[in-house]
Amino acid sequence: NLESLYKLIEKSIQLDPPINIKKGNFIASGVSSELDELRKISKSGNDWLVDYQIEQQKKYEIGSLKIGFNRVFGYYIEVTNTHKDKVPKEYIRKQTLTNAERYFTIKLKEYEETILSSEVKMIEIEEKLFNDLNKKIINYIDKIQHNANIIAKFDIACSFAELSRNKNYCKPIISKKNIFKVKDSRHPVVEELLPSTESFIGNDIELNSSSKQIAIITGPNMAGKSTFLRQIGLITILAHIGSYIPASYGEIGIVDKIFTRVGASDNLSGGESTFFVEMTEAANILNNATSKSLIILDEIGRGTSTFDGLSIAWSITEYIHEAKNLRAKTLFATHYHELVELAEKLKRAFNLSVAIKEHNEKIIYLKKIVIGGTSKSYGIHVAKMAGLPKEIIYRANQKLKELTRPNKENEIVKNMSQVDLFQEKNKVNIPELEDINIDNLTPIQALKILDDLVKKYRDEL
Repeated sequence: NLESLYKLIEKSIQLDPPINIKKGNFIASGVSSELDELRKISKSGNDWLVDYQIEQQKKYEIGSLKIGFNRVFGYYIEVTNTHKDKVPKEYIRKQTLTNAERYFTIKLKEYEETILSSEVKMIEIEEKLFNDLNKKIINYIDKIQHNANIIAKFDIACSFAELSRNKNYCKPIISKKNIFKVKDSRHPVVEELLPSTESFIGNDIELNSSSKQIAIITGPNMAGKSTFLRQIGLITILAHIGSYIPASYGEIGIVDKIFTRVGASDNLSGGESTFFVEMTEAANILNNATSKSLIILDEIGRGTSTFDGLSIAWSITEYIHEAKNLRAKTLFATHYHELVELAEKLKRAFNLSVAIKEHNEKIIYLKKIVIGGTSKSYGIHVAKMAGLPKEIIYRANQKLKELTRPNKENEIVKNMSQVDLFQEKNKVNIPELEDINIDNLTPIQALKILDDLVKKYRDEL
């Protein structure tokens, strides 16, 4: 119960205090009799100035006489040059203007000192009272934090409840099994951004460590692969923080980490290309993921040649499947349709694709994830939708037919064969390699060993 504290604050601080504490006037009336008296002096100051101005105007018959204030000269009496001859001897000249003279009197000076000193004194008193109040509040700090913790939990619970009720979320089953199974899953953010005339198409997915470890997801550009990947990651996080999830059903095993390789970017300042950044992130995933992790990969290997990228994507998929200390549940979206064949070869991998419908040389995105792979990307269709000139689209279709005709792929591979960095003439006998266990090395240890070997065999290499 903090009633005594909030009553103290209510009694000490004005209901609508100024934002800037340095300007004062935030301590409530009745807290300090000295402060109240000084405020009375300050408040009545304007009345005194008005009365004094009227008195001087009548006394010396100067109707235009006025009293003003500025920060440099303080309070002054201003008389225009027209009435300068009426100014009495008791007026002391302070400043000369083009059309007027400014003066002060002993009485005005004493008043100024009283007013200014009272304002400084008021600020000093208010700061002291405020600091005293803060010291009293600190004595309640444990109770304040106790209440704040409880209110925060209510806040989270109420927010989750309101969201779940209004957006039709379901309560997930948190399982001890290494499983991820959801039905009619939705992306919580994209769903909110859709026009009122559209509804989000829900999708199912089941991953487990025994038979459905790796999902290879293929499909056209803009079909919804990346959205699907992200919604699975978000649903996993929502389930783990105690929220309902945007789905009709969910059974989710505990996940220790979520690893993502999504999007591409250069680190120009660090001299790193898109591909290098991509490979660095992939290495981090493969070196740190466990069987309890969720790996989300979107287009591995795009930053290099087609066959390089395909080879890397293929071998990464095999490694995730075969490495005994890994075997993480994985979603892998790719445009390398050759990986469809790999999914059919690996025991715990399977193919998914985003359904589309072709009609009059146009494609309709159905946004539905279905079992099985696809062999087309429809990149030219997307280019056409984006507004590329007709000549480019026509030529691209010609070239696509040319490149995909029978036996053409073998010809391309032959023409694009890469330099072998490890040809026979470059082979060096390095016996130390047989004693190195790569699985037990950290990246730093591996670099150290490599550096030592290079130094030792530099001439032979």
